[in-house]
Amino acid sequence: MNNRAVVMKLRSLLAAALLACGSVASASELGEPLDKFAQSSLQSALDIRSSGHLVLMSPVREIRGEIRSDVMARLPVNGKGQLFEINRDASRRAAQEHYRRELQARGGQILFECSGVACGRSNVWANQIFEQPRLLGRDQDQDYFVGAVADVDGNRWLTLVYTVTRGNQREYVWVEHLRVAAGADIPGFQASAARLLGPIIVPWQGGVTHRFDLSTTDRRRLGEWAAEEGAEVVLAAFSSLENDETLNDSIARAERAAGALADVLAKSGVSREQVRTLAIGPGVQVADPNRTGDRIEILVIKR
Repeated sequence: MNNRAVVMKLRSLLAAALLACGSVASASELGEPLDKFAQSSLQSALDIRSSGHLVLMSPVREIRGEIRSDVMARLPVNGKGQLFEINRDASRRAAQEHYRRELQARGGQILFECSGVACGRSNVWANQIFEQPRLLGRDQDQDYFVGAVADVDGNRWLTLVYTVTRGNQREYVWVEHLRVAAGADIPGFQASAARLLGPIIVPWQGGVTHRFDLSTTDRRRLGEWAAEEGAEVVLAAFSSLENDETLNDSIARAERAAGALADVLAKSGVSREQVRTLAIGPGVQVADPNRTGDRIEILVIKR
């Protein structure tokens, strides 16, 4: 395969993985609810068993008392719903990030997420979708995401996480973890994404020398992923477009950073031969406030 073909292949894989993570947990682990946010207390829990459980994958609207959403599904599921109150010395933002990381660690793929008024009315989410009145809060202070994961046998689970701040400043998170019956269609989910692990987001700084914000946990996780036989590690390097900087110069900065990180990883046991660097620069924008600026997104492609 020539260099251009390799680059095109990596670009297509990157595009497919912008919102994707691969499956790395066993079936028994996937069946368990995500570990709870430590700075929260369980308020209630219920078993969910339904032949047509409503799952929204786009903002909600209410028209003449009827729930409307551009992408939604009624799925045969069984699982659990849990309501947590977040401690006053913590925040729902931290809780949401915790559950996002937990889902990523299992290899989850985010299917939809929204924030604030873009989600629709909190009243509809609280009272009609989740049927949890304590989730009623301010429309501008809510967040929601739904993710999916599959094991090697094709069993699939959905995780829904909704956080909200009430008018009294108390904050809550509602978590549903649901096994989806075989044969049901989950909009936007491709089980083949399980070949793609990540992304691990690594902010970087520097020019001649570089500093990378790669945590010990993420370093260990990457080492485990890369240790699989035939695994390829893709370093997709992004950069912001600085004042008076040309596109080519910005991409060149990203390319140098990717090379520097590859050298760092080689010292941690990730073979330089299995690493592919791809300089994106500022040319791809992702609608996620945690994925902006100078950063490298690490993907691992399983054989």
